[in-house]
Amino acid sequence: MQEIIKAEGVSFSYSEEERPALQNVDFEVKKGEWLAIVGHNGSGKSTMARILNGLLIPNQGKVTVAGIHLNEDTVWEIRKKVGMVFQNPDNQFVGTTVQDDVAFGLENHGVPRDEMVKRVEWAAKQVKMDHFLDQEPHHLSGGQKQRVAIAGIIALQPEIMILDEATSMLDPKGRAEVMETVRALRKNGLVTVLSITHDLEEAAKADRIIVMNRGTKYAEGTPEEIFSQGDKLVEIGLDLPFPYKLSRLLRDAGIPVAKDHLTEEGLVNEIWTLRSKI
Repeated sequence: MQEIIKAEGVSFSYSEEERPALQNVDFEVKKGEWLAIVGHNGSGKSTMARILNGLLIPNQGKVTVAGIHLNEDTVWEIRKKVGMVFQNPDNQFVGTTVQDDVAFGLENHGVPRDEMVKRVEWAAKQVKMDHFLDQEPHHLSGGQKQRVAIAGIIALQPEIMILDEATSMLDPKGRAEVMETVRALRKNGLVTVLSITHDLEEAAKADRIIVMNRGTKYAEGTPEEIFSQGDKLVEIGLDLPFPYKLSRLLRDAGIPVAKDHLTEEGLVNEIWTLRSKI
């Protein structure tokens, strides 16, 4: 798989008096991959997201995005490659209708009107919001608003989409809607996904996870490899996914659950299989 993001020895401090927000961080992301970066508040994960979008320039180290070395001269070129979905969907709306909002970035980029109309309709359809194009944004649910925000990004056809705590203000239904949308976009090869989150249940859906702690890379691996560390993650302020914890509690209670499940679906399926054998 082709490498699309590479961070080499990245360090960043907001001021000389404070502890560095990032210290000598190395990682890479392959094209078409879904990488989750998790960590407690202050771990450095959001600082890393801002660097990857060119909002910050590292004090030390090198960042390469889609083959472009990040520096003050290439910031705007890199931002064309990267789209960001932020925490609060209400802060992202600028249009009076869904259609206007999805079109906003295209207008700023000078996309011709005929092409703009096609892209707006296409992007809205990708996130299953094509029947809401004439709706006013404040009539939408939180999950629908974030899906519109995602539509506005993919309409610009970036190579990378960064979700910066994009589901943290949503209810469970809205969170599920957004995660299903992200999963479908990634599966269809439309975008490489980088999600910044403290929610390990959300991170469990990614292909790979990086755990940040106090500005350093604490661990890296597949969801199964990361969650096998169990209590070590709790020690640095992270909460294990509910299905994972329940799998262990069931096994402690004598129910022969074979594995520590990362999804509710997997756990329910195994319990149903066990029930049918009793």
